[in-house]
Amino acid sequence: MKDEDFTGIMEGIEDATAFVQGEQARARVVAGPDIKALRKRVKMTQAVFAKTFCLPLGTVKDWEQGRRQPDAPARALLAVIEENPEAVQKALATG
Repeated sequence: MKDEDFTGIMEGIEDATAFVQGEQARARVVAGPDIKALRKRVKMTQAVFAKTFCLPLGTVKDWEQGRRQPDAPARALLAVIEENPEAVQKALATG
């Protein structure tokens, strides 16, 4: 393991410890995309959105209700859907 990797891991542990102890200023929270707003913009129900974009319905519900946040690949897919939902639909329909 490289020294810089170890240093990064230790900094992460220190940040997590500080957060648990109430030092929220050290925490870094990344807000996920607003799935519900995106879904409403493309005028789809949760079920249709999930089916159209090959996502589990439960996952879409969890994202919208704040129980889970999309991981990096899901955020990338959602960003492309945000930019051009028709292109994503077309690509997934032919795949």
